[in-house]
Amino acid sequence: MTNVAILVLAGTESHADLGRVTNALQAAKEFDDAGDDLEIVFDGAGTQWVAELTDDDHDLNRLYEALEDHVSVCDYCAGAFDVEGAVEESDATALDEYEGHPSVRDLVADGYEVITY
Repeated sequence: MTNVAILVLAGTESHADLGRVTNALQAAKEFDDAGDDLEIVFDGAGTQWVAELTDDDHDLNRLYEALEDHVSVCDYCAGAFDVEGAVEESDATALDEYEGHPSVRDLVADGYEVITY
């Protein structure tokens, strides 16, 4: 079994960003399907995706919802990118482990392979 943390840093501004979040969710699904220990962390501009992906009309909504139990969001960045309301309405966990941000160090110390998109 693998421990993997997928960090989504891509914002929502471009087609390339959509490609990155699509690839992140597809990779996450592959790890989840294999029964691996999975964390998906939306951080930085990536926090904007929570509002997008929880919309039932978004093309990636079903994939996101299938993985929602693994999703967390940077608490500080949700505020900085003005999406804290969407995060609160979602099932995502807000993380503020290190100065308001998720602790990447803790993930590494716990044996997670960290993949960024």
